[in-house]
Amino acid sequence: MRRDLTALGPDAEHAIDLRVLTGRRADINADRTRRINHLRGQLTSIFPALERVLDLGNVGPLVLLTGFQTPAALRRTGRKRLETWLRNRKVRGAEALAEAALEAADRQHTGLNEQLAEIDKLIAARFREHDLAEVIESTPGTGPLMGAEFLAATAGDMNRYGSADRLASLAGAAPVPRDSGSISGNLHRLRRYHRGLQRVFYTSALISIRNCGASRRFYERKRAEGKRHVQAVLALARRRVNVMWALIRDGRCYQSELPVTSAA
Repeated sequence: MRRDLTALGPDAEHAIDLRVLTGRRADINADRTRRINHLRGQLTSIFPALERVLDLGNVGPLVLLTGFQTPAALRRTGRKRLETWLRNRKVRGAEALAEAALEAADRQHTGLNEQLAEIDKLIAARFREHDLAEVIESTPGTGPLMGAEFLAATAGDMNRYGSADRLASLAGAAPVPRDSGSISGNLHRLRRYHRGLQRVFYTSALISIRNCGASRRFYERKRAEGKRHVQAVLALARRRVNVMWALIRDGRCYQSELPVTSAA
């Protein structure tokens, strides 16, 4: 009888709720991206130069498109009149509602932004009810959304993985050997891993490079060793797996002045 299999048990209620909420958020985000790409494709066929300079992820460009879709219309209006037109509609303040065309744009795009904002609040509120929320959120670069996705993927139970190495393997942050014959030391990343969990560690590592001195120094040291940007970020992500594992194991928050030892 095999003895290396992990016993599985039902996930906690928090983990199940967060898994549903984060899955719904991913669906809404994918729907928003699909609709933005559709609108961008239509604009490219009409006015490609304008498409290149507009960020259709913001409300302001959508307001502009409700009144002006062609170069001729913009030229007839002129710079002064166009600026006045935009100010009158409070593009920056987002207070005035546009007419029928803008309402259609709101239904297709800005409505999804509101749904994302609403579900983000639900995820953050539910995440902060978890016992490990303070510990997880204390790590640099890990906010409530990243923390919620981590709990949704792992349920916060490190015992089911046995070691930080197994958690790193699940997250795609631990290379495995691919030796053959006399060739050794040939490492590659797993082909099968939890992509959502990898995104949590990779994204939080990227953010921590900007706002955490220790992470920035680790990244720069890897770059100095000759690693490419992605390789250095993955190395930092692997290190963060050890940090997260140790913090959850010890039940304490991250403190930059104190070293965190990796799990054996």
